[in-house]
Amino acid sequence: MDEDESVTPGAFLFDPERGTVIREAPGSARGYWAGAPAIYRDPGSGEFYLTYRCRRDRGDEPDRGYAGYIARSGDGMHFEDVWSITKDQLGSPSMERFGLCRDGDRWLLYISYVDPADNRWRIDVLTADGPGAFRPDRRVPVLTAAATGTEGVKDPHVRRSGRTWLMFASYAARTELTPEQRAAAHSTADIYTTGATTHPTGLATSLDGLTWQWHGQVLGVGGGWDRYASRITTVVRDGDGWLGLYDGAVDKKQNCEEQGGVALSFDLVNWVRLTPDRPAFTSGAATGSLRYIDCADAGEDRIFYYEHARADGAHDLRAIRVAREEGAP
Repeated sequence: MDEDESVTPGAFLFDPERGTVIREAPGSARGYWAGAPAIYRDPGSGEFYLTYRCRRDRGDEPDRGYAGYIARSGDGMHFEDVWSITKDQLGSPSMERFGLCRDGDRWLLYISYVDPADNRWRIDVLTADGPGAFRPDRRVPVLTAAATGTEGVKDPHVRRSGRTWLMFASYAARTELTPEQRAAAHSTADIYTTGATTHPTGLATSLDGLTWQWHGQVLGVGGGWDRYASRITTVVRDGDGWLGLYDGAVDKKQNCEEQGGVALSFDLVNWVRLTPDRPAFTSGAATGSLRYIDCADAGEDRIFYYEHARADGAHDLRAIRVAREEGAP
């Protein structure tokens, strides 16, 4: 596909309107979300592990990212929670996307949350001998604003490529701000909502999953519907290359209401947009938001997980199982 050729919205990989609600929003209005899903299928047991977080609206003081969960399933569609954490356990104003994986007998959980020390997003890692045994007080820093030279970093997608660990993460780009402007942006405890900077995807690598090297931008913001944010949420093998599904936003008003696009890479570092003109994945309701797409193989099928806006403005967590010959590469 040529770089300037767009994928038809809603016609690539899967139809989100056919998805099943896995977790309902904790309320019935805009500002209530169950989402930010990330899926991991344990190659040993074959079980599916889903991480997600919840948000609720409280008028002038919304309860941002107040709880995060790990849920387990045998079929990838019916989940039981096995672990949870609250933002209060981190002393944080908010949590966002997590990422879970296993390395031998060791399980690793990557959590993104607002650092209470400086109001900037960061990513830490917890290790345990099982997915229900993580202790928040034993978290270790992975990526911080200071270590990456950014205004904050969050929403990890972690995968292995041979012996190398790869982490794709959304970050707030360092930009020319006066000290007063920077202080005002971070006083909100979420620079993503302020319009002070843009939010591309960066890459970090590791040899052990614990110590990471930041390499900077791999998918910059676009020039149209995704010119404010371009966040890779999952990577799918496609022949000799890789498809990256990413969240895009046109401006700060669409932060938290992003829609989904597709990019292509042959080395996981250099990416070309396949959806430069319009998103490929949207909801048919409210703001049209559909974000945080992730997927897992399930035999001859593939299951996609995503956060989906509904008619009342709340966001549910949905999943859909599709045969690969029906669209998934």
